[in-house]
Amino acid sequence: MDLFDKISEDIKNAMKAKDRVALETLRNIKKVFLEAKTAPGANDTLTDEAATKIIAKLVKQGRDAADIYVQQGRQDLAEAELAQVKVMEGYLPKQLSEEELTAALKEIIAQVGATSSKEMGKVMGVASKQLAGKAEGRVISAKVKELLG
Repeated sequence: MDLFDKISEDIKNAMKAKDRVALETLRNIKKVFLEAKTAPGANDTLTDEAATKIIAKLVKQGRDAADIYVQQGRQDLAEAELAQVKVMEGYLPKQLSEEELTAALKEIIAQVGATSSKEMGKVMGVASKQLAGKAEGRVISAKVKELLG
């Protein structure tokens, strides 16, 4: 069962369980999936890899929105946003721990042959592809700076 079908199935389960947060979140995900499937050149298909990238993007947007709500003193809206993020994170691959991320990045740095922070672009290009969905881009970037700096 691919991710699109799993989301559709989970929408039914959320309706039966009367879980409003999950239902709203999953409907939003499915809407974005359908938009991606019907986009020009998509040939009415959506790979699990593309679906995972979409969910990761939605999680990042949700976290950013929650941060803005907190800055504006709207804790109620931030909590609602973070509840949706929690539902979405259930569909992402397990995130790497800091130790796992450091080990993976050290391996990539050795593979690329980078020695200074001037070569950060080379490392980030490889790291972004290999670690997509397993760690956030800004976390990867910060760790690469630390390791090369």
